[in-house]
Amino acid sequence: MKVLIIHQHFKTPQSGGAIRSYYLSQALIEKGIEVVVITAHDDDYKLENVEGAEVHFLKVPYNNSFGFIKRSIAFLKFVRKGARKAGEFKDVNLCYAISVPLTVGLAARWIKKRYNIPFVFEVGDLWPDAPVQMGFVNNSLLKKFLYKLEYNTYLSAKSIVALSPPIQAAIESKISEKKVHMIPNMADTEFYNKTAKSRELVEQYKVQGKFVVSYIGAIGVANGLNYILDCAIVSRKAGLPIQFILCGDGAKKQQLKETIEKQQLENIFMLDFTNRIGVQELMNISDAAFICYQPVPILETGSPNKFFDALAAGKLTVINFGGWIKNEIEENNCGLYVDPQNPSDFVKKIKPFITDRLLLENYQYNARSLAERKYSRKELSEQFSTLIAEVINQ
Repeated sequence: MKVLIIHQHFKTPQSGGAIRSYYLSQALIEKGIEVVVITAHDDDYKLENVEGAEVHFLKVPYNNSFGFIKRSIAFLKFVRKGARKAGEFKDVNLCYAISVPLTVGLAARWIKKRYNIPFVFEVGDLWPDAPVQMGFVNNSLLKKFLYKLEYNTYLSAKSIVALSPPIQAAIESKISEKKVHMIPNMADTEFYNKTAKSRELVEQYKVQGKFVVSYIGAIGVANGLNYILDCAIVSRKAGLPIQFILCGDGAKKQQLKETIEKQQLENIFMLDFTNRIGVQELMNISDAAFICYQPVPILETGSPNKFFDALAAGKLTVINFGGWIKNEIEENNCGLYVDPQNPSDFVKKIKPFITDRLLLENYQYNARSLAERKYSRKELSEQFSTLIAEVINQ
């Protein structure tokens, strides 16, 4: 068997970022399935063997700081170059197309029509619902085009994979005749461990005697990280020994830096984007992991990587949005929800975990337990590779 994975944002552990597609490629390889990946990066074309996967990096520059128009152009460039490159692999049994962006569905549909290669479509975020609700797409004709693209992509796919229960439900409501499988993001319980804080790392990051709350991920418009800055302000006023750490990159990073300097927030500092080893270090010194979004309903449906990393590392999870993740952390006593309109609620709810070490350790234990029981990379990888083999053999 041979599978072509098309994902514009394929990352490796060494490069950092969301590495779900890397995990999926490894799951297939472990089952003896040959894997070719078509992706993009900022530099010239290169071919690389990534632990058995033949990865083709096309030159399509992209950055989280890009505006909507510039992002759209990059997405369409990848469709054109990716579809053309796929012509070199007519012997594959199946194409696995990973969104976002939704436009990757155009490449998958073209490959199906031109080379008679069926495809499975993975949906990590609901597009175009997300940009519409965020206010990035207001033109009625563009909305109509994007929703038609979404529907036709679902219709053309041999099978669909959703990354969360609400995404699965939303797709099933739009196209009832297609089977939608739910395979969420993975908690790498082999790489991350619930371990005691390293004295060396605590000294390196200057967090001695601090209750560390980390945010590791994109620093963009959707993340609404001004809320964490507000939490830092009220925590300082309350005299709490909290050190906030923001780590990542994105369109709002410079603005947040300037606000931190202006407000003289010594209890929060920013770190540059890092790879998986860097994330592992930050998880080690963290007591809690913060997952933050703007109060937009569609953002509650996602399956953020940082949530699963936090579970695997056994960290108290703090969120400021509702939805399925809120239900998950509350039902499993491994995290807490704070009011997105009231940062003082953060102070109120985090205090018991600072003063009661046993309470914190119980919640952290529950987080790790949930990761092992429900979201382990090993089990979900097996589920994924079995699904792909079944689809190929249909």
